[in-house]
Amino acid sequence: MTAEMNPEKLMTLFEELAERLNIELVLGTGDFIGGLCTLKDQKYLVVNKKQPMDFRLRVLAKEFNLMDVSDVYLVPALREYIEETSAISSLN
Repeated sequence: MTAEMNPEKLMTLFEELAERLNIELVLGTGDFIGGLCTLKDQKYLVVNKKQPMDFRLRVLAKEFNLMDVSDVYLVPALREYIEETSAISSLN
């Protein structure tokens, strides 16, 4: 469990991962959940900044889990968070 990692640190790790994968992380507001999209060969991961931090982190975890990041180095706590969050989401 990633209980020792605070949400702000997880968000920073997700931001760094997006940058390494050439994905632009966009924090927006509106009536949307968020997710990955591609526009003119550029990938964007859109997150609703009006949502609580734990919700934003779950959106990011879900989207990165759908990508093949098995060959990308991830801080163990981040990889664990992505895997745990995705396992819980798949039960719903």
